[in-house]
Amino acid sequence: MRKLYIKQKVFSIGEKFTVTDEYENPRYSVEGSFMQLPKTFRVEDEQGQVISKITKKTISLLPKFFVEIDGQEMIEISKQLTFLKARYSIEAEGVSVEGNWWDMDFMVEKNGRRIADINKRWVSWGDTYEVAVLDETYEHLIISLVIAIDRVKADESSSS
Repeated sequence: MRKLYIKQKVFSIGEKFTVTDEYENPRYSVEGSFMQLPKTFRVEDEQGQVISKITKKTISLLPKFFVEIDGQEMIEISKQLTFLKARYSIEAEGVSVEGNWWDMDFMVEKNGRRIADINKRWVSWGDTYEVAVLDETYEHLIISLVIAIDRVKADESSSS
């Protein structure tokens, strides 16, 4: 098991995140495009290699995000048409998200096997997420999924 912490940088042009391990060593960096359409986020490893790209679909009746991991489109997050409250669906082959992902307290399963636990830390400056990666072979997928969900939430709150 590996613990990672995703922390959003509060004062930055464009949106930036740093992903560190439990010893505060940087493992990944995330940077959003600034004043660009479509809005994209790049996740890079510590060597500067792009591991994933998150893109918001620009022309769509309802918001939709695509996550490309290691060059392959793997996850789609889309808003569902409802009248009372926001509802989203996450589509990824064999991946399910259980728990309250809107409040960032959930677990991720792959083909019925638990691969990660995600919890938001409430006492921090800026959003901070603790990610317990139970199967490190899916680390890129897990980090990308958490960033994508955070971006969906940010997009929803900015449009309200």
